[in-house]
Amino acid sequence: MSKAEFVVVANRLPVDHDPDSDSGWRRSPGGLVTALEPVMRKADGAWVGWAGKPNLQVDPFDFEGTHLVPVSLSEDEVQNYYEGMSNDTFWPLYHDVIAAPRYRRAWWDSYVTVNRRFAEAAAEAAAEGATVWVQDYQLQLVPQMVRELRPDLTIGYFHHIPFPAYGLFAQLPWRRQVIQGLLGADVIGFQRVADAGNFARAVRRVFHYETKATGIRVPNGDGTTRKTIARAFPISIDTESYIELAQRDDIKARAAEIRENLGNPKKILLGVDRLDYTKGIRHRLKAYGELLNDGRLSVEDVVLVQVASPSRERVEAYMQLRDEIELTVGRINGDRDTMDHSAIRYLHQAYPREEMVALYLAADVMLVTALRDGMNLVAKEYVASRVDNRGVLVLSEFAGAADELGSALLMNPHDIGGLKDTIVRAVDMPAAEQGRRMRSLRKRVRENDVERWSQLFLSALAKAKEPEVGA
Repeated sequence: MSKAEFVVVANRLPVDHDPDSDSGWRRSPGGLVTALEPVMRKADGAWVGWAGKPNLQVDPFDFEGTHLVPVSLSEDEVQNYYEGMSNDTFWPLYHDVIAAPRYRRAWWDSYVTVNRRFAEAAAEAAAEGATVWVQDYQLQLVPQMVRELRPDLTIGYFHHIPFPAYGLFAQLPWRRQVIQGLLGADVIGFQRVADAGNFARAVRRVFHYETKATGIRVPNGDGTTRKTIARAFPISIDTESYIELAQRDDIKARAAEIRENLGNPKKILLGVDRLDYTKGIRHRLKAYGELLNDGRLSVEDVVLVQVASPSRERVEAYMQLRDEIELTVGRINGDRDTMDHSAIRYLHQAYPREEMVALYLAADVMLVTALRDGMNLVAKEYVASRVDNRGVLVLSEFAGAADELGSALLMNPHDIGGLKDTIVRAVDMPAAEQGRRMRSLRKRVRENDVERWSQLFLSALAKAKEPEVGA
């Protein structure tokens, strides 16, 4: 194939290996894939990523109009680079140390090796003067590595998770290397203004570079400098696709069927999360259990549906979390269930988008209680799906979505008393107030969809290609 003018570099390819399908592959359901799919359709691009299985050697191939460049990882690299450094060091550190991060030199060495492999694949796939867009915390060293290999390229990086305050980031033994890696990009995108601010402070503290709203001056090593932009580009969803699904008769019928199967309660509360300690599932269950014990809610009137999709099942902290949540659910149901009504319907599995939209339509209250979240697209999916302008979004102020979705009921999930009051307020909210709030939320989500996110980021990148005035 000819070289690509636009290259996405992400930890995973946008496909999963599926021996049963005709091509041997099927499209992945992940949020990042959904977010970038419209961009890749329009651009004649290439996507560099891991094929999802260790030791899988696959030549580059085309899939549904996108050229895919698989990067191979060994079993050891999956354990050290991915499960270790990415998910047992960076993930907890960047999410306010909700779980303790572990710093292992062998993990870091593997992280450097794998990042270099991704960078080399991207440099090889890119045409002269092309644009390369690197995605997320697994690949923080790639921007600088690509720049060293291909100084002709324009390089973007988007950080999908929070970037921590310097007091936390300073713990990282390899903080200099990470900042240097990120500064290889021409544009570095974050979910929140606060994240971009945290990054700029880290740059000042570690390297003493000049950081302004107009950009960060990064030395080239030859006495000259170049400018790197670091600012917020909040990610979103393909809003129209959720609206279309929510208007389908079969999905509306499925929503009614879900309500009926749950015993037609007066109110359905819904939580949809990856099974992750950052999502505040424990806090949500504690608040709900106490509301039942206090008599402020009853199982005859209210049910909580908790979808917790499997996540990082080989990482110790996640195994412990699953045990703890399932014990809590069992205890609440054991104490509160009747023959006809269940307190919590707990579903440890992932569902296709159609079923999720039916659940969003069935749910009167959406609970997003994240302790720290880069964005939380579930909040936006729920809002997009509520074509009836009904339903209440209860949203943690520690999710990036809170910056945009101010008409939700915002709360602090660490304040269990406040969370309980907010849930009761949501359950009791009059239809007129629901409509007022939901119309405002839907306006934001429709205006700021995933296409606008990618346009804003890519136009900032295109501007970065232009020579600086007076340079």
